[in-house]
Amino acid sequence: MKLNKKDKFNKELPSDPVLENSRRQVSEACFSYVTPKQTSKPKLLHVSPQMLENLGLSEDDAKSEDFLKVFTGNSVLEKTKPYAMCYGGHQFGNWAGQLGDGRAINLCEVEHNGKNWALQLKGAGETPYSRTADGLAVLRSSIREYLCSEAMFHLGVPTTRALSLALSGDQVLRDVMYDGNPAYEKGAIVCRTAESFLRFGNYQIFAARQDDNNLKVLVDYTIKHHFSHLGEPSKETYLAFFEEVTNRTLDMIIDWQRVGFVHGVMNTDNMSILGLTIDFGPYGWLEGYDYGWTPNTTDRLHKRYRYGNQPNIGLWNLLQLANAIYPLIEDAEPLEVILNQYKTDFESGRLDMLRAKLGLQNKDENDASFFLELEDVLHLTETDMTIFFRSLADFKKESTSNGLEVIADAFYKPDEIVGNIEKRWKDWFVNYSKRLQKESLSDEHRKEKMNLVNPKYILRNYMAQLAIDDADEGKYELIDELFQMLKKPYDEQPEYEKWFAKRPDWARHKVGCSMLSCSS
Repeated sequence: MKLNKKDKFNKELPSDPVLENSRRQVSEACFSYVTPKQTSKPKLLHVSPQMLENLGLSEDDAKSEDFLKVFTGNSVLEKTKPYAMCYGGHQFGNWAGQLGDGRAINLCEVEHNGKNWALQLKGAGETPYSRTADGLAVLRSSIREYLCSEAMFHLGVPTTRALSLALSGDQVLRDVMYDGNPAYEKGAIVCRTAESFLRFGNYQIFAARQDDNNLKVLVDYTIKHHFSHLGEPSKETYLAFFEEVTNRTLDMIIDWQRVGFVHGVMNTDNMSILGLTIDFGPYGWLEGYDYGWTPNTTDRLHKRYRYGNQPNIGLWNLLQLANAIYPLIEDAEPLEVILNQYKTDFESGRLDMLRAKLGLQNKDENDASFFLELEDVLHLTETDMTIFFRSLADFKKESTSNGLEVIADAFYKPDEIVGNIEKRWKDWFVNYSKRLQKESLSDEHRKEKMNLVNPKYILRNYMAQLAIDDADEGKYELIDELFQMLKKPYDEQPEYEKWFAKRPDWARHKVGCSMLSCSS
């Protein structure tokens, strides 16, 4: 197994001089060297063929003993020094101090076809940043991360990727719902990949400690390797860097809103400096269209990270990043200009996104109120977001009377579509028909365009839970079935039609299907 290893992070940035793997505060360092934990009986469950190709590996490589050992942490690649990154972060709005890679270990960086890939094992053992935890992960959360990161990529959402999913062979103790009932679960390890795993928190930790020297070192490194088109470091470059991070973050969140994805834990340590979706914990896709929905049990009371608040949280997190890099710029006004532009750009980007979802090419002065009315009627009764927008493509602009028939399968409680709710829907379809008649696209052409932005298949929580339940019994076929289906989420794929359906009633309140914890 040959990889074109091109390590930079742990060669160009300051390291923790302490080599002992003990929980501690790590200062004036970007990372600590660690060695993954040996596992008792590793077994590879799934590998992404596309990621193999991206790394310059073959399917034969993936079947080798070397591959199994390296990507379960049981052997270290020659001439590499694994490490865990140091960072801080705001968790649920409060500064949490040092956090760091508590259950992630970076193996190396690989360069192939002009792209850089950092390889990271999640669940490979403790690090100096594990605090009171064991640094391990369970099969349940590992299946969710493995499937979701690849699903997001094929949906066209900026994301980290996954290379492999494996069992460790060890048992891991977890309290799934934090209710005092811990139980042993199968341990697992995911190898996840990205151009870089740098987060907002990597910069925040230095700013919080007033370590401006290392803050500058890290920002300069980031620009050199990931934003080199911005030029040599200077105050102007730092501003351009912040502006691009802001724009990438905004684009990612608009994509989340487009497909109905709710991250669940938008802490600043879970925000990628590259604008990638990172850290797949208690995530979920909207089933019933609901701006107030969050999949995270920890967030159940305040709903800080609910679907409708994600754009605001993105801005709040960017403000914290601005505060972190301020010492390099020493001028608040240009940073404020960029943050204010985020608000303007979100509004225009959101309108463009909704136009695309509704098959509208032209702008209209009444679009904002038209979209608001749609969102209002979607909230009147539980309406499946994915099924609604996918089905809406079949609406004929000359016919207003068949609107409710077209979207009938999207309603969880069809008996409620009576009286005022029925009238509101019919009125909206009349207005939609009028709006479509201002467009030049034929119904067929509009359907084609709508189906490119409105997925037919998403990774609903109940689907992932079915794969998890099977895997707990030693059956792993459903992992592959979902993996294959999610590679083409916008295609009809009649062989997978059974997955184009509302969440079943049994899953409404089932653990893992409705609300999830951060436990992994």
